[in-house]
Amino acid sequence: MRKKEIDYVLRTMLEAHQDVSDVNITVGRPLQVESAGKLVSVSLNPPIDRLTPFQTEIFALNLINSDKRLIHKLIEEGSCDFSYEAPGLARFRVNVFSQRHCFSTAMRRLPTRIPTIKELELPGAFFKMAQEKNGIILVTGATGTGKSTSLAALLDKINENQAVHIITLEDPVEFVHSHNQATFNQRELGADFDTFANGLRATLRQAPKVILVGEMRDRESVGIGLMAAETGHLVLSTLHTLDAGQTVNRMVGMFNQEEERQIRIRLADTVRWIISQRLLPKIGGGRWAVFEILGSDLRVKECIVKGESEDKTFYGIMETSEAFGMQTFDKDILEAYKKELITEEVALAYASKRAVVRMGIDKIKSEKGVKTTTIEGLAIDERHGGKDKGPPL
Repeated sequence: MRKKEIDYVLRTMLEAHQDVSDVNITVGRPLQVESAGKLVSVSLNPPIDRLTPFQTEIFALNLINSDKRLIHKLIEEGSCDFSYEAPGLARFRVNVFSQRHCFSTAMRRLPTRIPTIKELELPGAFFKMAQEKNGIILVTGATGTGKSTSLAALLDKINENQAVHIITLEDPVEFVHSHNQATFNQRELGADFDTFANGLRATLRQAPKVILVGEMRDRESVGIGLMAAETGHLVLSTLHTLDAGQTVNRMVGMFNQEEERQIRIRLADTVRWIISQRLLPKIGGGRWAVFEILGSDLRVKECIVKGESEDKTFYGIMETSEAFGMQTFDKDILEAYKKELITEEVALAYASKRAVVRMGIDKIKSEKGVKTTTIEGLAIDERHGGKDKGPPL
């Protein structure tokens, strides 16, 4: 299979359905794409009902294109990450992995144009983040929730307004930034540096003002990231955590117990924003992003240093700090429900605190004149207050 043939197959798959986000090549299944959060089959001519091990292997190896480093990593570690570009069609983030002695391929489609904060309808706090001069900004969430896209939009805003040197360390490079006000140097794991820790260490000698680290995966990269933030750099990165509290605990948990106090103090001094994302199924198809946003103030710093307690939690701080750009997932979920973007069932399923969202939904229904209970026909039994009390029990 040649590159032209791969590009033809990819074009057919992308054009088969609307809003294709992922391509899936797995033995025993037909060609599949993810559209609006669901895997759907794609027909080719001639049709392929069940991919064979040979077909998936040929597809994977042609994507890898004889790259010795990737082949070695695939054999040694069982998977490898890289980017692939089909000219005039799309760029992809690719993961080839082995399963049951066969190869499978997962391809995430990357936008060819970097979306803006306004186009993505990101919260207004993102404009404040683009003005930060130092510290750490973390975007967290499960795989596929749009963390890289949000960071790309944030970098694009910085690029639009600030003449600074920006270095990115990515695995692989997803969004290609043009030089606008800022000067970009985008480095890819494997091709340009061997580990995030080593890449970060080298970056400190390359005179950047802004550093994007694709993911803080280990203790060493977190430590160097903290040092970069402490020495006047703005560090942007991602973590696979679900909310702000889990993010702080994950970073602290990478260090020894005797180091915990010092790490908490360093985090309190350097963390500027923690943004968590979730993608919710949207009414009529597609998905809608909701956000939890934790900024930095004295209460947040105290909570990071001392840990959350029953009467002082990150959730409680965000709940009462909307004026400063903070918000909970539940607040954003209720906004989406009020705009009729998501159903009541989806709102409750993705809520951080179901009771809070349930009360919010009932309030929205009440404002719209919709019944909030199915209990009807209740009346006072007047016999218990008058002369006729009915027959004795």
